[in-house]
Order: sequence, then C-alpha cells, then structure tokens
Amino acid sequence: MEFQGKKKRTMLFFSFVTSLSILGYFLYAATKDLHYDSRPTTVEEVHVGVILHMESREGKIVHSCITTALSDFYQMHNNYTTRVILHTRDSKAKPLHALSAALNLLDDIQVQAIIGAQTSREANLLAELGEEAKVPVMSFSQPSSSPSPSNKYPFFVEITQDETSQIMGISTLIEKFEWRDVILIYENTKYGRDIIPSLVISLQEKNVYISHKISFATSSRSEQIIEELQKLMQLNTKVFLVHISHLHVPCLFLNAKRLGMMGEGYAWIMTSSSMNFLHSMDLSVIESMQGVVGLKSCIPASSCLHNLTSRLRRKFYMEEANVEVRELSADAIWAYDATWALAEAIERARIVNSTTNQPYTELDLPDYINNTRSSGHGVLLLREIMEGRFKGLSGETQYPNGKRNSGAFEIVNVIGKGERTVGLLPCVEGNIKESHLLHNKRKLISTGDLETIIWPGGSTRVLKGSKTQLSEVKLRIGVPVKVGFKELVRVDRDLQGNRTYVTGFCIDVFKAAIGPLPYKVHYEFIPFQDANGHSAGTYNDLVHQVYLKKYDAVVGDTTITSNRSLYVDFTVPYTDLGVGMIVPNEKENMWIFLKPLSADLWITSLCFFVVTGLVVWLIERPINQEFQGSPSQQIGTIFWFSFSTLVFAHREKLSNNLAKFVVIVWLFVVLILNSSYTATLASMMTVKQIQFNSKLNSIGYQIGTFTKGPIDLNFKGLKQFIHSEEEYADALSRGSKHGGASAIIDEIPYIKIFLAKYSAKYSMIKTKSTTNGFAFVFPKGSQLVQDISRQIETLREEGKLLEMEEAWFHSKTTLMYEDKSNPNTLNLNSFRGLFLVSGVSSASALFLFKVFSLKEKWDAMKKCKVGDMIGGQLQRIRMFFPNRAF
Repeated sequence: MEFQGKKKRTMLFFSFVTSLSILGYFLYAATKDLHYDSRPTTVEEVHVGVILHMESREGKIVHSCITTALSDFYQMHNNYTTRVILHTRDSKAKPLHALSAALNLLDDIQVQAIIGAQTSREANLLAELGEEAKVPVMSFSQPSSSPSPSNKYPFFVEITQDETSQIMGISTLIEKFEWRDVILIYENTKYGRDIIPSLVISLQEKNVYISHKISFATSSRSEQIIEELQKLMQLNTKVFLVHISHLHVPCLFLNAKRLGMMGEGYAWIMTSSSMNFLHSMDLSVIESMQGVVGLKSCIPASSCLHNLTSRLRRKFYMEEANVEVRELSADAIWAYDATWALAEAIERARIVNSTTNQPYTELDLPDYINNTRSSGHGVLLLREIMEGRFKGLSGETQYPNGKRNSGAFEIVNVIGKGERTVGLLPCVEGNIKESHLLHNKRKLISTGDLETIIWPGGSTRVLKGSKTQLSEVKLRIGVPVKVGFKELVRVDRDLQGNRTYVTGFCIDVFKAAIGPLPYKVHYEFIPFQDANGHSAGTYNDLVHQVYLKKYDAVVGDTTITSNRSLYVDFTVPYTDLGVGMIVPNEKENMWIFLKPLSADLWITSLCFFVVTGLVVWLIERPINQEFQGSPSQQIGTIFWFSFSTLVFAHREKLSNNLAKFVVIVWLFVVLILNSSYTATLASMMTVKQIQFNSKLNSIGYQIGTFTKGPIDLNFKGLKQFIHSEEEYADALSRGSKHGGASAIIDEIPYIKIFLAKYSAKYSMIKTKSTTNGFAFVFPKGSQLVQDISRQIETLREEGKLLEMEEAWFHSKTTLMYEDKSNPNTLNLNSFRGLFLVSGVSSASALFLFKVFSLKEKWDAMKKCKVGDMIGGQLQRIRMFFPNRAF
C-alpha cells in the first residue's frame, strides 16, 4: 500500500514536470515568433564603399573584420530599419586607383560613406573628394598635407590613433632612459617626413637632440641601405629611432644584423607604425630584431576579441590557407569598431530623417565635378558619427572632431618569437603629462619601474654611450654683409693684414651667450659675400647655407619665420618682436577740435539744436512769459535755450509737460554726443596716428626684409628704400608727393637704430607682434640651440641684453604709440538712432500740443455758443412778460 502511494506520487511528479516542459516549449515558441515579428517588414539599404589593397595580407584581414562587424552588428540589432550594403574596390596600393574607385562608388553606386585610405597619399585624395561630395571618409591614415585635417577636411574621420600622442610618448620614453641624442631613421615619403618637425620639437623640449638623420626611399635597394648603415656605425651615437613602414622593416634589420648593429652597445626604438604589425612578420625578421624596444597600440584583451580572432583564423584556414591569422593588427580592430560606429550612425541618422519626413536616400544638391553626386545626408551622418560613443573591441570608442579618441600604448620588447610588454604608456587627449609612464597602475619615476628590458646582444643594462656631453665644438659661422644698419652686424676688411673683422650688436650677443657654456666653442665668422665684397644673396639664401651644411650656424639680424624653421632650428629671439611704422611727427592743427565729428554730423547736430529750441518755444510761448516778448527777444530765446543745453546751463523754467518731455530726450542725446566728442578728441590729441590711402600714399620698407619674408604687405603704393637709415630719412622728408614715402614699415630693432639718430622729427607706431624677432640659426637637432637659448634667457633676465642694445643703438627715449585702436572721426551713421528718437519725440510733443490747443479752443467756442443761446431765450421771455423781472 505504501509502495503504491509512492508510485502514485512519482507519476504525479513526472506528469507535472512534463506539463511544465510542454508549457515552456510553447512559451519559447511564442517568444521566438514575437521576436521574429519584431523585425521590420521593410529595411532600407544604405550603400557604403570600401577601398583597400585587397591583394595584400593586411587588406584581406581588414576587409574580413569590416564584413564580420556588420554581421555581428545586425545579428544583435536585427530590429533596425537600415542595412549597410558594402561595395568593395581594390586600390592596388596606388593612390590613383583609390581615387578612381572612389569616383566610381560616388557616381555609379552613390555610396553614403567610404572606408579606406591605407596610406597618406590615398588619404589626401579621398579627403579632397569627400569634402567636395560631402561624404564622410573613414580613413586609416592622415592626410600628409594637413597637420589638422579636421579643420581643412571636416568630412574626414581618422579611425586610427593620432600621431601626436605617439610622438609625445617616444620623447618621454627616450628622456626616461637619459639619452641626450639619437639618430633618426625614416622612410623618404610624405608619411615619414611629416612626423619630423613635431618629433624634433617634442625631443628638444625633453633636452634630447637628433644628431643625425637618414632616410630610405621606397625603392631603396639593399646595397644602398647597407651603405647608409655603415656610415652610422662610424658615429658616436648608438641610439636609433626608427619610423618606417612595416614593409621596409625586413630589409633594414636583416642588413643591420649582418653588419653587427644588433649586438651589445646599440639601442633601437621603433614607432607603432612597425610594431603594430610585428605578429605578421616572418620569423627570420623577428629574430633579427631581438632587443628592439617600441611602442605598440594597446588593445585590451577580451573574450569578444578572442572570439573574433578565432573566427577569422578558421575563416582564412578554410578559404586562404596561405594567410595565417595569429593575431589581429590594431588597424583591423579599429576597422571593426569603425564599421560598428558607422552602422549605428546610419540608423540614428535615418531616425532623425524620419521625424522630419525627409527621405533618407534623396538630396537636392547640385552635381559636382565629373558628375560626382553628393551623398544623401552626409552632414547629418557625419554628425552622428562624431557624436557616437560606445565600448568596442579597442575600448571606449568615439570620434570627436573627426579624430579617434587617444588610447594607450604598450612598451614592448622584442624577445624570442614575438614581443613582451614591459610597460604601459597611457595618453589623454593626445597629450602626455610628466611622469605618465605607468606599469601596473604605478607611476614610472625611473627606468627601474619598467620590467627588465633585454637589449640587443642580450644585455639588461640601459645603454649609456649616448649620454655624451660636448667637450669642444668648431663652428663655421655665416654672417650677412650689410650696407646700412651696421650697428647690428658690421664687416670690415683689413687689406694690409688680410684679416676680416666682424662686430655689432648681434655678434656681441652671440659671444656673450657662448661664453658660459660648459664646453669650448671655436668659431670662425665667414661673410656671406661674393668676389666683389657685396652680399651673395638674400637672407633666405644665407639661412639655406646651413641646411646645405656649408655653414654650421648664422649669426646676424636673421628673423625667425615658419618657412625657415622647416629646414633649420632657431634659438629663442634676442630682440623685440614685431614690426613698427615710422611716421613724421604731426604738425599742430588749430582746427583739430572739428575733427572728432564728421561734417554731416556737425550739420545734423546744429539743425537739431535749432529744431529742439523751436519746438520748446512753440509749446511754451502761449503760457510762459520767459518765451514771450518782441520777435528779436523770442528768436534769441530759441537759440539761447537750445544751445545752453549743450552744457546743461538753461535756466528758463518750463511749464508744459510736453516741453519737459522734449527737453529730457534731447538732454540724453546731448549727453551721448558730448561724451563721444570728448573721448574722440582726447584720443586724437594724445595718440598721433597716420591714415594711409593705398592709392595716394606710398609705404617704404627695407629691401630684403619683407620680400618672401614674415609679412605680406598689402599696399598698392609700396616702395623699396634700400641700404641705410639715411635713405629712410630722405624718403620721409620728401613724402609720397615728391617721390618719397609717407611712412616706413620695418622690424623694431631697425626702427630703434633709425630713431636713435632722428628721434626729433619722427616717431614709431608699434603694431602687433607679426614677426618673431632675431635669432641665431643652427642645423636641425643641434644641441647648441637649447644651450644658447638658455644663455640668452639668462642675459635677458640679468639686463645684459638691454645694456648691449643701449651701447650699440644709443637709444633715446622715444614715444612709442600702441596702435591698438584708431579714434576715427564720428559720423552720422553712428547716431541715427539717437536723432530719430529725438525727432520723433519732438514731433509727437508738437502734435499733442496742437491737439490740446485745438481742444481748448473748441471748448471755449462751445461755452460762447451756449451763453448766446441762453441770452436769446431770456430776451424772448422778457418780450412776453415785460412786467416780470428775470
């Protein structure tokens, strides 16, 4: 019995479980059907172009990441109403092929966006085309012609890390190893050269110098590379900074190993442009790179990344066995995230369009060059791309201002068959703060905080050979040969002794700067002159001699310009910045008090004075005895009352409220006029200014100073007055009407020399700092730049620069007027509103006065008529009742 009860309970339990299972199945089926029904009945296809080098290993992997990203995205968001349709084109690693493919995609397919541009040359072309067609271009590279493509190309979006953060990271890493100078090895392409100016500046800020540079062309043969490396072996510096494409890494390091440059006593630092692709290199290349340290874009490990890598590994194993996917490159992962961001932005853009009832695939815009049509809603799509933010495989992903948010860099060491992470370098918004090298969330105070680095040759000690201090320097210094302004640089030739003497303010500053240096500097001044003793060229030609290595430096009145800084380095300036204008001292003008107001404003003001007095007289005359009298007295009262308001001295009492209203408004107008007049007159009397009409006046300047120089002088009457300050004085004294000049523009040091001799007749108007002053010129990366700059700053702080300037320029106290504001003559246009208010007020008051006067007359007339009627009726009554009294 008990057994049967247990059996019955068991059967009931299994029946209950079976019922629950069936119920769960139906609930699952219903949920699945409901989920399936949530998919949109119609989807909108959005076409996107992809331009990659499809014949390369990297191009194939990146393309697979893009297609996989779309598949993953819509599998997760299958309820979205848009679907991205990819159209892939092969660039064949040629920029013109990439451009042709982009034109085809825009014209025939009418794509809404483009993903591609694996090189800077491709990026240049696609950025221009994207800007014309208003189509977002998501690129793996930055246009080489623009350091800030987001400004020049708003439709250009960089999906890779910014070079600026890497440059700062490299300079910080080298500083932490306490290296004083390095050798730069780069590829002779736009991509390789564009990094040099920023890298030089960043290294100089860390007191690190590029002692030598070599470049390799893309077509360089192995023999040429060996020849360059042999030259480097003869130099004292053994630290090499390498910035080349990963395609050129094998040739460089295989040859370096053959020459013995991968042994102990050498150090190699590489940028992420090569280290990001280390996993794809042959084992023989990796073995030749043992001990190399470099930066690699930090991609956080995750299960999603591992899953993606495994799927692509299986895919290529089945489809292309010759492509082995051991690890995904940073570019491939960034492409995955960028595709995800683009698909999300397209959906959001479609939602925005649907709320405004605008079709997404239509746009009424004109055709562009070569019948290339613009994308439907490129502006809206671009905005959604930049505003999007999500956590991708590479971490937090967003593209503010068309640039990917900065990420961290791993410091890796090539060991064995791969690399080993020895530290982490986080970057915040493209800037690296001091002591920001971290490892395991600890600040890196010294290289000891990094994990042990195995350097070339197996050594674990940081190379100290590069930290060298100069002991002796020999310089061949070029100096300009001047005809005028010899206080700056003077070259005298002793024919009897066959010697050349070079003196001047610039020479004294240079000698004072090199004196305290901790090493000996031997120098020889070489005049930049021809066989006749004249100048051998312009200042640009002189500076270019340093770039050509004919001179080791230039000392003289050489202005710092951005164009010259591309080829040479300048010290800090040792003179005043900017340019000034020399003008003749103005003659006294007895009618200056009329200048603050223009003629039309004077006439209008006088008219309103009279009109205001006339209106007040008309309103007050009937009831105010002060406005009555003989005609001459009344006319005098009108003028006296109106003009006395100018100084608020009117004493006539006003009885009518309308007159008071008119006077109050007019006093406000007078107050504004009086204040403006006083301020303008004061400015004119305290600030001498000269106004030039480019058609009537001519401006003089020193020949060679501004031609192809720091300023573009935009005057039609520009003239050159060469050679000396005496010619400046002669030109100013003759004036523009007699073949001279009305003013002269030049840099402030020249003007100071001129005014030291002619301060009684001329003055200087100091303009804005549009030039950078005089400085000494040295080759790019010279250690002397930083050392001499520091000494110049010391001379300035101690007042020695000012002493030398006074000694050479014989400076006198000369008025210098800051030309920050021009107290121009006030015209009627500025006060139209005031006169309008005053005129309307006077007219309104006069109109109301007339209305009230007519009303009073009408009331008086009505009273007279009523009295006459009553008198008439009484007369008639008396006629009928003569005996009664009324």
